[in-house]
Amino acid sequence: MVNWFWKRRPTGRQLVLRSRGDMGGALRVDFSELAPDIDTFLGQAAYLQLGYFETLTRLIRATPDLAEKEALSQAAGAALLKHRRLIAIIRDRGEDPIEVMLPFREDLDAFRWKTIGARPRETMLSVHITAGMLDDFYTTLAATYGETGRKVVRVLAADDDREAIANIIRETIASDDEWRWLLSLWGRRLVGDTLLVARAALRPKRLDTNEEKQVEPVFTALMSGHAKRMDALGLAS
Repeated sequence: MVNWFWKRRPTGRQLVLRSRGDMGGALRVDFSELAPDIDTFLGQAAYLQLGYFETLTRLIRATPDLAEKEALSQAAGAALLKHRRLIAIIRDRGEDPIEVMLPFREDLDAFRWKTIGARPRETMLSVHITAGMLDDFYTTLAATYGETGRKVVRVLAADDDREAIANIIRETIASDDEWRWLLSLWGRRLVGDTLLVARAALRPKRLDTNEEKQVEPVFTALMSGHAKRMDALGLAS
């Protein structure tokens, strides 16, 4: 259905990847039988934002340039604010946020570590691409959960303050074709792991033929949004 990995590699390159160890609103798809229970939905969405905050704060410490630190701090602050607002939604339902998030910590931490690059620029791209795709996905799922879902959509639609990071990536690739190739390849590599996270969030462990057809428009839209983000950065998708 989707080619997740590409093999094209220009010759004469020095930078190498480390070894592996905007939909514009919710797509209307009936997820009534496929969507996870609401605690899974909220726990995963909240923990993902906390993970992006942690990744961005690590980047701040690793980045010497003050302007870049400021760009990263803005994006980190936006991710933390989204996390706190999702936590408030969980509390409003009378649930313990820690208990709701805890079942997903191990798998989502593993996803986050897989998508941390060998260099800060790769990790910046990881946050920009994977957070964008998964915000799209959870926005689509949100239609299943009534008023709670609508609250989550408002949280996810808030400004992510990642445009300054996108500008850093654009400036990097504009000055160096080698970086353009490397980040294009890294962006393509991110897609497979991100789609696996989205697929794992669905209720059935295996999808039958009809269920595959049901979710196919969602994953097609996720890929379309990914392509638009890559194009906006000046990277081939």
